[in-house]
Amino acid sequence: MSNLLQNTSSLLNWDVLEERNTSSAPSWELEPVPVPVIVNPWDVLLCVTGTLMSCENAVVIALIAYTPTLRAPMFVLIGSLAFADLMAGLGLILNFIVTYIIDSGFVTLLSTGLLITAFSASVLNILAITVDRYLSLYNALTYHTERTVTFTYVTLFLMWVISATLGLLPVLGWNCLEDESTCSICRPVNKNNAAALAVSFLLIFALILQLYLQICKIAFRHAQQIAVQRQFMTTSHSSSTTKGVSTLTTILGTFAFCWIPLAMYSLVADTRSPVIYTYVTALPAICHSIINPMIYAFRNPEILRSLRIACCGCMPYSFSMRPRTPSDV
Repeated sequence: MSNLLQNTSSLLNWDVLEERNTSSAPSWELEPVPVPVIVNPWDVLLCVTGTLMSCENAVVIALIAYTPTLRAPMFVLIGSLAFADLMAGLGLILNFIVTYIIDSGFVTLLSTGLLITAFSASVLNILAITVDRYLSLYNALTYHTERTVTFTYVTLFLMWVISATLGLLPVLGWNCLEDESTCSICRPVNKNNAAALAVSFLLIFALILQLYLQICKIAFRHAQQIAVQRQFMTTSHSSSTTKGVSTLTTILGTFAFCWIPLAMYSLVADTRSPVIYTYVTALPAICHSIINPMIYAFRNPEILRSLRIACCGCMPYSFSMRPRTPSDV
């Protein structure tokens, strides 16, 4: 009997084990399946744009750094602008890595701070270049003095201090990581910080516009003085003045088209607004850092000559050797 109970018990145990084996899934099916990360095409586009931006501005910095003749205040400002845009490109690449690879709030704040610092420095450098061009016309006799060099370096120091301070604000607490309802269109920047940056940008744009209007007035006044002295205005001088005005219009138009939509949208939108609008308004502002080298660096004959020498080791004899002054636009 005891043997029968043992056999019956063993049979029951075998049935239970068999039922468990058939009802339970294999061990490899119980392991959690990794969920694929869906990459936003807009983020990929911003990352690619940042890469192009970094490469282009790195070329400008290398040309200015390794060309001994490019040491005037104008080239220092252009190099500072290129460095700011280079930082912006690296910030976009870091932001892509933070979004899809590193999940850390502190690193996110650092990435955001880097972008704010870089783009703030880019806008302030454009303002400094505009002031430099204005002074080169308004004080043409005293422009090439030690005073101008000192003023340029002091201006650069103040600009980068202001930009770094703005970039540190999210790290110091001006962020919306703890309260998502206070986020602006660019998380983790809060609404107040974004509004302050937008208003500051609009004021800077108004100042740049005013300075370029003054530059146009001075240029026309010089043209009239030359016309009175020579009793007529030569065709080449007239065409040069017209070209300068069209160049100024292109600079201001490009600057306004790229930055004003994002600034205005930052003032009226919040996290409830469609994300697509944020990308549409932010992309032109980011692309402005790609346009900057074409406007401020590669249009300069000396920088262009250095680029040609670096690329092919030679320079066409037809290429103009006339140095361009900061007043040329």
